[in-house]
Amino acid sequence: MTLLRIILATSLVSVISLIGIVTLLIKEKLLKGILFVLVGFSAGALIGSVFFHLLPEAFARTPSLNVSYGVIAGMIAFFLLERYFHWRHCHNGVCDVHAFTYLNLAGDGLHNFIDGMVIAASFVISSKLGVATTLAIILHEIPQELGDFGVLLYGGFSKKKALLCNFLSALMAMGGAVAGYFIAEVNSGFVQFILPMTAGGFLYIAMSDLIPEIHKEPDPRRVGAAFAAFLTGLVLMVLTKQFLPE
Repeated sequence: MTLLRIILATSLVSVISLIGIVTLLIKEKLLKGILFVLVGFSAGALIGSVFFHLLPEAFARTPSLNVSYGVIAGMIAFFLLERYFHWRHCHNGVCDVHAFTYLNLAGDGLHNFIDGMVIAASFVISSKLGVATTLAIILHEIPQELGDFGVLLYGGFSKKKALLCNFLSALMAMGGAVAGYFIAEVNSGFVQFILPMTAGGFLYIAMSDLIPEIHKEPDPRRVGAAFAAFLTGLVLMVLTKQFLPE
C-alpha cells in the first residue's frame, strides 16, 4: 500500500511537467502575475514543510547534531546542483537562452530523481508526511516547470518536443521513488539521512531562490499578494499537520 501511494504521488508530480502548455494559452502579463503569487505560495509551503513536518520528524529519529549536519549538507548539495548542473528556477516564464539546454534537462532529471527519493522516504515514515512533502514539491514544481518549458522553446525546441522532454525528465521522479522505497526498506538509516537533507534543500530553495524574487518586485501590491500567498502556504502545512491521518 505504501509503494502504491508513493507511485501515485510521484505520478502526480510528473504530470505537473505538462503544465508548460499553459504558457501558450495565457497572456504574458497575466502569466507573470500568477507565477509571482505562486512563488510566494511555494516559499511558504516549503518553509512550512521544513518546520512543521520534516524537522520534527528528523529530531524525533536522529540526534540533534546529526540533524544539523544533514540540514547543512542538504543546503550545500542543492547549491552544487544549481551551480554546476545548471538547474535553474525561472519564475517569470522567461529565462536566458544558452547552449546547455540538454545539460539543463539532465540536471532537472537529477533533481526529479531526488524528489522521488524524498517522497518515498516521507511516505515510508507516514502518509501525513508523504502528503505534506508531495504538496510542497508540487507547489514548487509548477513555477519551475513553466519556466523550464519556456527555456526549451527559446532554445529551439518545438512545442511537442519541449513537452515530451520535460515529461521524460519528470519521469525520473518515478525511478527515484522506487529506489528510495527499497533503500528505506533495507536501510533505516536512509530515512534519518534524507529528512534533514531535504529540510536543508527546501530551505535553500525558499531562502536563496524564491524569497529574493519577491524582494525584487517594486510594486507593493504585488508584494502584498505574494506575501499573502506565502502565509497561505504556511497555513496549508499547518493544516496538513493537524488534520491529515498518519
